[in-house]
Amino acid sequence: MHPLTTIHHNITAHAPRPSAPPPSNTVGSHKMLLHTAFFWGKDSQFLFPGWPGTSTAMYVVALLFVFALAVLVECLSHIQIIKPGSNRIAAGFFRTGLHAVRAGLHYLVILAVISYNGGVFIAALVGHCRWLCHFRKRAAEEVFRCRC
Repeated sequence: MHPLTTIHHNITAHAPRPSAPPPSNTVGSHKMLLHTAFFWGKDSQFLFPGWPGTSTAMYVVALLFVFALAVLVECLSHIQIIKPGSNRIAAGFFRTGLHAVRAGLHYLVILAVISYNGGVFIAALVGHCRWLCHFRKRAAEEVFRCRC
């Protein structure tokens, strides 16, 4: 039982409980890297346990993977695959499946970014912008093409 404490006149409350110990950042014998602010460095972990680890080469591969995921998300957001006159029911199922794949890939990019690694954030941002710049450039060329 917690003792009651008088706060003001006839109002009583329970005494505060002692706070819980802070959560441990170790799981078994593996030490996890937990960050709550952006940091710069190759020693990180995101998307998969132990990946990319402490290897510089694997960190570069991981950044390229996040970049490619972001480009693919933008690509799937802007392309038109279904041709006019297609079966509407089949096209609807295909569109739904494509949306599910795009959403899943987008969530993978988000999960990578919340590792709070500055390099991962920049790789995702550049990946999103790269495809968008390519897409907008093609659209601008079509609009400003002289049809005289």
